[in-house]
Amino acid sequence: MLIYDSALSEYAALGFEYGYSVANRDALVLWEAQFGDFVNGAQSVIDEYLSSGEAKWGQQSGVVLLLPHAHEGQGPDHTSGRIERFLGLCAEGSMTIAVPSTPANYFHLLRRHVLDGVHRPMVVFTPKSMLRNKAAVSSVADFTSGKFESVIADASIAPLHVKRVLLTSGKLFYELDAYRTAHEITDTAIVRLEQIYPVPRRKLLHVLESYPNVLDFRWVQEEPANQGAWPFLALALPEMLPRLTGLQRVSRRAMAAPSAGSARVHEVEQAAVIAAAFAR
Repeated sequence: MLIYDSALSEYAALGFEYGYSVANRDALVLWEAQFGDFVNGAQSVIDEYLSSGEAKWGQQSGVVLLLPHAHEGQGPDHTSGRIERFLGLCAEGSMTIAVPSTPANYFHLLRRHVLDGVHRPMVVFTPKSMLRNKAAVSSVADFTSGKFESVIADASIAPLHVKRVLLTSGKLFYELDAYRTAHEITDTAIVRLEQIYPVPRRKLLHVLESYPNVLDFRWVQEEPANQGAWPFLALALPEMLPRLTGLQRVSRRAMAAPSAGSARVHEVEQAAVIAAAFAR
């Protein structure tokens, strides 16, 4: 296992890790950015090799990119790993894009990556704040049994009572769940999409079928409307699942930068997104 904290030479570092992963298929090669935006300097390696190396040359790589990513009030340069860029490069099963929300699911994701026999790059987006989030925990049994769950259903609410389903990913689940609890909302389920690409169509269909009375489906994200997973999912989900044709977006407005530069503005915007997710 190789872990590199890319603070200076992202291009050279990722190029090395990519080459090592091609030469040694048995190694779990991890390239970690201090913040998600540090991947910007390695964009040409991603465009030329990670996303299309197999299609162009039959050259397979299992390199894993670990990118801290989330709206945590630290400003635009320490917020986004640019999920939208990676999703724009995804086709033909070229990469795996995942946003695990529990320690155990993160573990099972890496385990599956090594053992499932599919040798392709993987990009994992995780926020730093979840390291300190007491709600984001897993028991020992969660690690020693089970498998990676590409979609996590909401077990806290009876499916027949659900009138609205919020689809989301990452740390935003915990913030939405806390708001739901505080406001005693009992008719809204929160479903976590832990793997964004390849879209887990069959698992997502199975989960959504358990909510027969729902007509109101919403994708909720922290990122601005023109960023994050929405530009990709807005096209992919209705095409794969006709029931999601009317899928609505809840997010920040479209923005040129990934986030505001003020922590106070971040707090106001974050609260507005969470409240809008549950608005009638």
